[in-house]
Amino acid sequence: MKRRILIIGSATVLLVLAAGAGALYAYDSSRSDVIAKGVTAGGVDVGGLSVDAARARLIERAVAPRRRTLTVHAAGRTFALAPGQSRLTADLDVALERARADSRRGWLGERVLHDVTAKRLPESLPLKLHYAPGVVPRLVATVADAVRRAPRDASVSPSATGLTVTPSHPGRALNESALKRALASALVFPSHSADIPATTKPVAPKVSSTQLAQKQAAYIIVDRHDHVLRFYQHLKLTHSWPIAVGKQGLETPKGLYDVQWKQTNPSWYVPNSAWAGKLAGKVIPPGPDDPIKARWMAFNGGAGIHGIDPSEYSSIGHDASHGCVRMRIPEVISLYARTPVGTPVYVA
Repeated sequence: MKRRILIIGSATVLLVLAAGAGALYAYDSSRSDVIAKGVTAGGVDVGGLSVDAARARLIERAVAPRRRTLTVHAAGRTFALAPGQSRLTADLDVALERARADSRRGWLGERVLHDVTAKRLPESLPLKLHYAPGVVPRLVATVADAVRRAPRDASVSPSATGLTVTPSHPGRALNESALKRALASALVFPSHSADIPATTKPVAPKVSSTQLAQKQAAYIIVDRHDHVLRFYQHLKLTHSWPIAVGKQGLETPKGLYDVQWKQTNPSWYVPNSAWAGKLAGKVIPPGPDDPIKARWMAFNGGAGIHGIDPSEYSSIGHDASHGCVRMRIPEVISLYARTPVGTPVYVA
């Protein structure tokens, strides 16, 4: 009898245990896709929700707020990046599978106990976001093209009356790296403003007004009409001297040249021209027969600026030479001292 009672009692205990285990298993199985309380994904609380419910919440609270139009303001213009262009998506399945798997850690009884006692699982999971590849660089390139302004180099233009200096001006370029960072942040973080002011930076010219003036140590303008040689130092008029220029048929050649070489008390290399007569091709050394006095500055092969004998000073102010520019001796010496080889010579 005692043995029978023991058997029945043991069987009863086993039945109760089996029933309890079955109940625990059934309860645990019914919550196989429920995420433990305390779990967040992308900063959104998904604890206590089924995977499907958590997905819907993430779409509503994490994805939808990021699907917005971004506007970039630059140089008085506005550029838009619409949601259809950015095509923002999130790796919801990856985050939710990780959340579900972590919620199922431990043995059955432990999971049930944690669930029944509402024990929280303090876990914050990242939510990886994606937007269309190349969309940010393309928008940045569009804005950069729109706001770009090329710098203007300083330049000088000669005329018969003088030099016209066009001042330099800085250009403008987009701060592209800053805009890329701002767009990427606004796409990912809804707390960042959707209105993005783009910054620009100045672009220096290659030649500034100051650099041009420093570089242009000297400049000569030969005004054939008024018979005046104007001399500029660092683009500022410093001297004007009366001159004689080529007579009709032997005009001083018009154009922009430069001083090719200089010589003190030069010989006269007579050109092979009909007007030179029997002297053509000869070399006349310095002296009374040499019409080139004191100084010589060549600017066009055969043409040059030179002094003349005082007996010919009356030709100054007239078209009287064979193509050269004539000056009084003291004045050509003064010009020579101020004029380096390479100085521009503009004959107007």
